[in-house]
Amino acid sequence: MGTKTITITEDAYDRLKAYKRSDESFTETILRITGDERDVMKGFGSWEGTGLREEVDEHREEVDRELEETVDELS
Repeated sequence: MGTKTITITEDAYDRLKAYKRSDESFTETILRITGDERDVMKGFGSWEGTGLREEVDEHREEVDRELEETVDELS
C-alpha cells in the first residue's frame, strides 16, 4: 500500500492525537475512527420521535467539548 502526505492544522492534529492510542500509528487511528459506520442510531427508525437521537447528539457534543478542553489544557 502506498502512502500520501497531507497537511492539517495544529488544531486538527491535536484532535487526532487525542484519539490516538499509545500502541497505534496515526494511520491506524484514522482507520479506526473512520473505518466503520459510526452512526450508532442507524437502523433505529422505530425510535424516531422519542427524543433519543437528540439526547445522543447532545451527549456527543458535550463529550467533544470536554475532550477539546482537555486537549487545550495539555497543550
